[in-house]
Amino acid sequence: MVKAIFFDIDGTLVSFNTHEMPESAYQALKQLQKNGIRIFIATGRGKDGLGVLRDLEFDGYITLNGQFCYTKDRVIYENTIAKEQLEYLVSYLDEHPFPCGFTLRDTKVFNYRDERVDAIHAITKNDNHPAGDISHITEEHVYQCMAFISEEEETELLKHMPDCTSARWHPLFTDISPKGGTKQKGIDHFLAYYGIALEETMGFGDGGNDLQMLEHVHTAVCMANGAEQVKKKADFITDDADHDGIYKALKHFHLI
Repeated sequence: MVKAIFFDIDGTLVSFNTHEMPESAYQALKQLQKNGIRIFIATGRGKDGLGVLRDLEFDGYITLNGQFCYTKDRVIYENTIAKEQLEYLVSYLDEHPFPCGFTLRDTKVFNYRDERVDAIHAITKNDNHPAGDISHITEEHVYQCMAFISEEEETELLKHMPDCTSARWHPLFTDISPKGGTKQKGIDHFLAYYGIALEETMGFGDGGNDLQMLEHVHTAVCMANGAEQVKKKADFITDDADHDGIYKALKHFHLI
């Protein structure tokens, strides 16, 4: 019996084409709630990027790829990048400049923007934050960094940031996070909080940053637009958001 379902946002609940949640997904989630099934968000977005969820109230939010997890009433778990790791990243940016977004609890600040940042914002409609002064960023609570670098550059950078890990869902950038906080860990925190067994879980995702989550939940659903490595880990592949993928999968499993 499924008691908890975890949903990624971009490319899963929200279409990359319309940048909105399809009505079919919205109604399906409302029906899940009526059926007594708890629903959770598991996203790389921060709190400031959840407006696409319309008026739905979820039982919990795993944001920033697991670094900040909360309900409407309380923080369940939070994890920030260590100051010395931020100091190294800032010094690295001085010598090897690339656009980098530093995500705080409620907002994000970029060192600078270029066409790469604009290209991602065109997809997510969630990265329009202006460039600003990052000279004091090492004194802030930074949960995640959005680094616009190649996979090769990512590998080199992380050699010098051993307390951090990365998750990539697009060739243009990767999310750099402190080790310890993941979508998987967020799931475990919420299962403990609500007294739900892992065998009673399902997850929906599409990108590389959903891989751990889908490997962890009991039943893994990948969207048709998902990465091949994610599809290989899925128990079921559904249509994409534009073709009512959420609704169809939940009907397939007789949950709505």
